[in-house]
Amino acid sequence: MQMKQAVATALADYEKALNASNTGAVMELYAPDGVFMPQHFPSSIGAEAVRKAYDGVFAAITLTVKFNIAEVKQVSPDWAFARTNSAGTVKVNATGESSPEANQELFVFQKTAGSWKIARYCFSTTNPPKR
Repeated sequence: MQMKQAVATALADYEKALNASNTGAVMELYAPDGVFMPQHFPSSIGAEAVRKAYDGVFAAITLTVKFNIAEVKQVSPDWAFARTNSAGTVKVNATGESSPEANQELFVFQKTAGSWKIARYCFSTTNPPKR
């Protein structure tokens, strides 16, 4: 499979995993030493920390989002990045309150054991600040 198609497939699988609140499916997409860098939180480094972070996210919120790929660029035989935008809704599990969700994301992929895996991932909101 070509790199761009493999990365697009990984991003589609990531979208499905997020929308299903499925930490196990998310972890299958990460490199063993992956790093998750969510806005307003410290980085989670390595599989155990990344798993714990996603467990916390999915305990707190339920996402219904769609990713749109803005670009995918290969920078070396084993490294590529993808820039995406996502939009949808987020539901706070404790209250049931839903609100619009919109982010811009940067994924760094590493080819490991023949598969493109998420090595680094960060995002920031594109929603205006709440007042």
